[in-house]
Amino acid sequence: MLKSLKLLSDPTRLRILRLVGSEALSVAELQEILGMGQSRISTQLSQLKAAGLVSDERSGKNNMYSCTAPPDLMEVAHRAAEEVPEVAADLASLRHLLRKRKDSARAYFDELAGRFGKDYVPGRSWKALAEALIKVLNYQVVADLGAGEGTLAQLLAQRAHHVIAVDLAPKMVEFGQALALHNGLTNLEYRLGDIEDPPIAEQSLDLAILSQALHHAEHPQRALDAALRILKPGGRLIVLDLVQHHFEEARELYADRWLGFSESGLAAMLDKAGFQAVETLVADREPAPPHFQTLLGIGARP
Repeated sequence: MLKSLKLLSDPTRLRILRLVGSEALSVAELQEILGMGQSRISTQLSQLKAAGLVSDERSGKNNMYSCTAPPDLMEVAHRAAEEVPEVAADLASLRHLLRKRKDSARAYFDELAGRFGKDYVPGRSWKALAEALIKVLNYQVVADLGAGEGTLAQLLAQRAHHVIAVDLAPKMVEFGQALALHNGLTNLEYRLGDIEDPPIAEQSLDLAILSQALHHAEHPQRALDAALRILKPGGRLIVLDLVQHHFEEARELYADRWLGFSESGLAAMLDKAGFQAVETLVADREPAPPHFQTLLGIGARP
């Protein structure tokens, strides 16, 4: 018991035991929830396993870890976990992960998506498909938050009744507005503002998009909170951003504030903001180093 208590005095081991006490998890799933490296998690699991507090069982390509600690020790672990601030976020991420597990069709559709474009078919591409889908969007009021020069906003303006493009850089806003007028997009309006407090009336949007903008926010959670406020009930948010990476040069090269987000991390922020029907997935992976991956998140305002 003394050895076990000493092991649980480490917050990381306590978080891991709390998670595998709720559900059998693989190392990869623990990585997604905790946002830690594989080697660190494997080391902690080895110590817990040596003490008889967890066990593992082979399932396909993965080892699934479960809690084997006695009930009296787990009672202490649950009480101790209340003092670890990250535990609440861990459990929210676990709930999201379990929702993904239940989506049995997702793996099939991921496989389909992986085959699209692998074999050459003249005229077929993701770009063409995206252009076609944009043409049939039927939203009244849309906002492109962190729009930059507004390429996406100008595409959306082909179908939406009114598009609002928000950016923090005055020169971007000036350039985008001039380009919109030049192309006759009178329903596209550029506004100078911060995505954490966009200059848009509350409950006025049908659709809000944060495309590669969230990792520039000083406080990403505030940007998602703000997006919820400006959406109408039933309105939807689309987030396109980078999967969490370790390419530190991005801070200098692209003025990135954050090095992307994990799937579970983005889902937890969307949940915290108050969005419902939250979904996340890794939508793309660049073939060239540093192999940036694109994270897609979707949520609806209740």
